[in-house]
Amino acid sequence: MSKNLLSPRALRARAKKIRLLAMDVDGVLTEGSIIVLESGEEIKFWNVKDRIAFFMLKKFDGLFKVAWITGRKSRQVKDRSREVGVCALYQHCDHKGKALLETMARCKVKPEETLFIGDDLVDLPAFREAGLAVCPADAHPAIKRVAHWITPSAGGRGVFRDVADFVLESQGLMGRLIERFEYPDRR
Repeated sequence: MSKNLLSPRALRARAKKIRLLAMDVDGVLTEGSIIVLESGEEIKFWNVKDRIAFFMLKKFDGLFKVAWITGRKSRQVKDRSREVGVCALYQHCDHKGKALLETMARCKVKPEETLFIGDDLVDLPAFREAGLAVCPADAHPAIKRVAHWITPSAGGRGVFRDVADFVLESQGLMGRLIERFEYPDRR
């Protein structure tokens, strides 16, 4: 397993600082299966729990930024990124570490305020740049060895929801969020 896994206390301490949540797409937000139609268009399967997590983070009026950094290029990814409010999208990216550094500069956040979720070898450069490196339960063994946290969910099965819940809980914001859902007319 990972030699870098953090204790629950250390993990919460890092999560308290997070402002930028960046991630790969295939194998994180999707299970990694891709259907390619004769037209060349790709079909991916997305998890509604993750979509709700994006909505949850938006409730905090710009406190959190979200970025997607993926090695593939897909119109579906572009469309979904707009739909959920991604602030930076890198597609067909061959160096995720550089893309993450550019995103941090654009969002004016430090490495310790940055979390990256990845599942495979191409994500290693981004793991080196992020203050908190996270992977799904079914990530490649090399990724698991360097991750600070391995989520209970597999890729495409609510990984981002696991992460968003943990960050919000660590920052003491989950109660406020639940109140906003229970009493949507109160602000």
